[in-house]
Amino acid sequence: MLRDAWLVAGKDLRIEVRSKVALGQVAPFAFVVVLLFGLALGPAVGRGSVLSAAAPGLFWVAVLLATVLAVQRSFAVEAADGAADGLRLSGLDPAGVFLGKAAAVAGQLLVLELFLAAAVSLVYDRHLSALVVLAASCVTATIGLVAAGVLYGVVSMGARQRETLLPLLFFPLVAPILLGATKLWGEALAGAPGRGSGWLELLGAFAVAYCAIGVVAFGPLLEEA
Repeated sequence: MLRDAWLVAGKDLRIEVRSKVALGQVAPFAFVVVLLFGLALGPAVGRGSVLSAAAPGLFWVAVLLATVLAVQRSFAVEAADGAADGLRLSGLDPAGVFLGKAAAVAGQLLVLELFLAAAVSLVYDRHLSALVVLAASCVTATIGLVAAGVLYGVVSMGARQRETLLPLLFFPLVAPILLGATKLWGEALAGAPGRGSGWLELLGAFAVAYCAIGVVAFGPLLEEA
């Protein structure tokens, strides 16, 4: 399973490096979202009040939207030219395929989040403190988001309205992750990272649960797609 996951992750990452879609589309989209929120709230209410307080939530909204684009891109590759049939007939472990695709998308998002956090700090005038807690929240929340996204990505892969079906299925499922990550970032940026330990445990629980469900359910869903 792990060998197959490594093969699939390497394949997906090589495709993204060569196509530069993540660099040319997903990353600029996330940065534009952050900038537009800053322009919409900053001049009206002052960067030191509402905009600064809303920075954690706005950061994770940008990550959420980028996750949808990254997952859609990952399965658009498989939907083209019968690649999904080749994936099914390849003999790869379905659990390994799930983990590989999730790892590839998660790797892209974690790199994006690193630069996005710097942009949030600059645009929203927030000093990033408790970096260890922020990094832990990014890792655990990203794993949960990506696991749920890949699971629903394969569900929507064969649908005609897959561009709109994925967000409709995905957003309600990951609402607890978005809430937990936002609360944890809020506590960390307020200088009280210890109070966010419960939220970090919640993020870890959802990450483990969604990964476990994906490992079990991805194979049958891929056959039905």
